[in-house]
Amino acid sequence: NWGYLKDYSRLKERILQAVDRVFSSGRLILGQCVEDFEKAFSQYCGAKYGVGVNSGTDAIFLSLKALGIGAGDEVITVSNTAVPTVAAIRATGAKPVFVDVQRDTYLMDINQVGERITSKTRCLLPVHLYGHPVEMKTLIDIGKRNNLYIVEDCAQSHGAEYENRKTGTFGDLGAYSFYPTKPLGAYGDGGMIITDNQNLARKLKMLRMYGMKDRYYSEFDGYNSRLDEVQAAILLVKLSILDEQIKHRRSIAKRYSDGLKGLDIVLPVVKENCTHSFYLYVIQVERRDELMEFLKKKDIEARVHFPYPIHLMKAYKDLNYKEGSLPHTEYLAKHILSLPMSAQITYDEVDKVVEAIKEFFGR
Repeated sequence: NWGYLKDYSRLKERILQAVDRVFSSGRLILGQCVEDFEKAFSQYCGAKYGVGVNSGTDAIFLSLKALGIGAGDEVITVSNTAVPTVAAIRATGAKPVFVDVQRDTYLMDINQVGERITSKTRCLLPVHLYGHPVEMKTLIDIGKRNNLYIVEDCAQSHGAEYENRKTGTFGDLGAYSFYPTKPLGAYGDGGMIITDNQNLARKLKMLRMYGMKDRYYSEFDGYNSRLDEVQAAILLVKLSILDEQIKHRRSIAKRYSDGLKGLDIVLPVVKENCTHSFYLYVIQVERRDELMEFLKKKDIEARVHFPYPIHLMKAYKDLNYKEGSLPHTEYLAKHILSLPMSAQITYDEVDKVVEAIKEFFGR
């Protein structure tokens, strides 16, 4: 239900022209398109520098590496997120430390951050989940008071704003994903790190290329994590309609909320000073699995993002979190449901979903 084919048919001519230019140039890796897209996307976000990388996961991982975070360090984040957030922390050798989330916004409960800080804490990693920004003002104060870095996970928050500033511009680094389903999605994998810090940008450009400044010579350990020219060319085309598509997502969200009012459902909230980009439209409902099954029979695909709290997964057993340790996160995993949402969905399609949900509740 994320509308890739509708998107493609609309932009087909421009995308094929852009890709043809790349193929005709003979430069397929780190050429003009990557440079142009890094500039365009960082400007769109209001940051000075952009560094294109292989994925959103790598964007987080390389951000942490650029800050010197590794074994023996702790990074505070949430368990109510996609696995890559936590997998990226682990890949550095650092330990993820979880705080619970707020029930209404699904986001990091900033009031709990202070009590999780130890002498090993080096970084705070808020996740702007579903397209709603975390309340960054207080988090930045906590970071400054405790001399901590802040890396923002913006994998789902393209175009979202807090106090009229785009996500990713508050911390030291902002990590974006261009996975195909994202509000700004590539036709394959891709990611970007944005920052105002020139030294970090320079370091990241070396980290993504084996630690090299000059070809064939590594200054330090690095990786192979480059955004390729073809994806950058496609993303440049798609960036031109991003704001229009986010506006549409917001109007779809409003249509859902207006239609579902008065039912036994918790609707998404938008906090003061925040603009939600509605990557996903997520409700809370008591009989979640029943409703999901009911919708499926009517050919409506609703999903759960995310059904398994990370702190209870087998892969993270060694972190010693028990059931009940993050009650809101655990509650949400059993009650949240993502209704169909994309930049291509129509009002008629939304109305069909709303009518089906009303039928489920006997209205």
